Amino acid sequence: MRLCCVAAWLAASLFTFAAVAQEYPTRPVKMIVTFPAGGAAAETDEVELVRRAAVDAAATAALYERYVARVYRFLRVRCSSSDEAADLTQQVFLKMAEALPRYRERGAPFAAWLFRIARNAAIDHARRQRGTVPWDSLTQAAAPDDVEAWVLDRETRARVGALLAALSSDERELLSLRFAAGLSSREIAAVVGGSEAAVKKRLTRTIQRLKEQSNG
Repeated sequence: MRLCCVAAWLAASLFTFAAVAQEYPTRPVKMIVTFPAGGAAAETDEVELVRRAAVDAAATAALYERYVARVYRFLRVRCSSSDEAADLTQQVFLKMAEALPRYRERGAPFAAWLFRIARNAAIDHARRQRGTVPWDSLTQAAAPDDVEAWVLDRETRARVGALLAALSSDERELLSLRFAAGLSSREIAAVVGGSEAAVKKRLTRTIQRLKEQSNG
């Protein structure tokens, strides 16, 4: 199995993107604050969009729409239920809205800044819970019509979950930032600290080790 295929397999299987992506639209994050609809949703220049969001609620709404699914997926693999992940996602975007007037780019992408907020929220949540989320618990989804394919898929994801559970928490975090949050190596480096080269090297080694263990 080629390394690129393993990456795709990780994205599809081990973080149960299919299950989470299907679940998410039916369980929308309900914001305590509401943002008016506006043309900012079509904004393509993120730097300008972020600048406007500090003073424009419609631009803030556009940022929310742009990132909410990725933030939710990142938090979902660190929470024991979709409800917890939705609540935590809401908290992240409320914190984002509060902090936007103080945001300065300083060489780091906006996504890195936002996911630092999400990462800190996840760490605080884990400390309060004082427990860990079994990775195979994220493979639960309603059975489709093709039960045989669903059973095989569950078995695959359970095997992947066992491999993930054997990784260090830092390695799992890198994988969740890469595949659940969809961040680049540069953005991940800005979130966790360190160099882009070091993040790429560690991700490659981790994925390669998972591939070897899955074939073993």
